[in-house]
Amino acid sequence: MLKKAGKDIPTKSGTKTNPKSQKEVPGQMLDKASKEIPTTSGTKSQIMMRLEKMVEESDIMHGAIRSVDMDEGVFGIAHSELIAKEDMQQLFEHEELGIAVIHTYIWYMYDTLMRGTELCNRFNFIAASRINTTFITKNPTSVMNELVDIFMVAGDNTTPSLYFLPFNSGNGGHWVLVAMDLSRLMVYYLDSLPGDWSKYPSMKKTVDATILKFRSKKNYRNRKDITWVRVQCPQQNNSIDCGFFVLRFMRDIIALNRIDIPKMVWNNNLGFILILSDISSNLLLNHEYVLFS
Repeated sequence: MLKKAGKDIPTKSGTKTNPKSQKEVPGQMLDKASKEIPTTSGTKSQIMMRLEKMVEESDIMHGAIRSVDMDEGVFGIAHSELIAKEDMQQLFEHEELGIAVIHTYIWYMYDTLMRGTELCNRFNFIAASRINTTFITKNPTSVMNELVDIFMVAGDNTTPSLYFLPFNSGNGGHWVLVAMDLSRLMVYYLDSLPGDWSKYPSMKKTVDATILKFRSKKNYRNRKDITWVRVQCPQQNNSIDCGFFVLRFMRDIIALNRIDIPKMVWNNNLGFILILSDISSNLLLNHEYVLFS
C-alpha cells in the first residue's frame, strides 16, 4: 500500500519595480541537467484520467488518508504529513496546489535526487506551512526567529548553498519561490507572474532581517547589502499553475546542481504537465512510492 510513503490512517482529513535593483543571471539551457527525474509520456488529459481512476479505485474515496514520513533531511526535523482525497483532486482536476502536495513533492525530490549525495549540503528546504504571509502578518518576529533557528542548526553557512522557500501570499493565494544563499548575501526571486518582490514587502523585510540577525549571531561581518535577484522565469498562462511552476523551478535547479541560479529557459507550458507527469509516473505509480493503491 505505502512503502516509503508511510502508512494508512483511517480517518477523514479535515509598488513599482526599481529596475536598478534587479539583475539577470547569465543563461544556461536546462537540458544539460546533471541528473533528471524520469517522466512518463502522455497528454495532460491522459495523465489526469489515470490519476482520477487511481484515486477512485483506492480506499481514499472512503475517508482513508496517508501519512507521509518526512525524515530530518527534508525540512530539518522529522515529522509526518497527511495526504487525502482533496489533495489528489488538486491534481486531476487541475486546481491550485496546497501545502500538502507541495511538501510531498519536495520530499520526493529529496529522496530521488538528493539523499546520500553532496546535494544535501548544497540545497535545503523551508516548510511553507511555517513561513508564509499569514504567519508573517500575525507575528513577524516569531517567523524571523524560527528562520534564524533553522539557519543556526544547519551549520556555519559559509559555503555557498541555497535555502528554498516556497512562499504563499496567503488564503490560497499565489506561490513564488525564494532561494537564499546566506554565504553570499544573495536572494533569488522566481515568480511565474510579472513583477518582483515588491509585491510582498513584509516577506522581503522578514527575509532580510532574518539573514542579518543570523549573521550577527554567528559574528559574521556583513560585507555588503543583501542582493535580491529577479530571475527570468517562464510565465503561467492561467491563474492556477503557480504551484506547479515553483516545484519545477526547484526540481531543475537541483538537477543542474547550480547555486548561482542561471537564467531559466523553459517552454512556458511545461510547469504543469511535467510535474503532473512526475507525480503520476513516479510518486504514485512507481513501486517504491505508491501513495494510492
